[in-house]
Amino acid sequence: MDELPGSWLVELFLPTTTNDGTPFPREAFGRVRDELLEAFGGVTLFSRNPAEGLWAEGEGEGAARDEVITAEVMTDRVDPRWWADYRRDLEERFSQEEILMRCYRLWKL
Repeated sequence: MDELPGSWLVELFLPTTTNDGTPFPREAFGRVRDELLEAFGGVTLFSRNPAEGLWAEGEGEGAARDEVITAEVMTDRVDPRWWADYRRDLEERFSQEEILMRCYRLWKL
């Protein structure tokens, strides 16, 4: 897929702990911040108050819980291949089956 022109907001949801509950070091999030800053010229990291994510594990199994730090990037172009590669890298670094990323079209008011 080619790059998507326009103004975009890309959000990344990064877990604060490993699957066994061990907190990731601050350096792990600093590295993501630095990489996104270098690639896009700016980044916002919501790291002071991690968000709580809940999802159903399966019928009768209750809900799973995760705390996440959100990173946001505003950009004029989105390269889906670059983001797919970056997601795979983050999934490996953070030992996750999937790192959630969302992309929104922006209309500046």
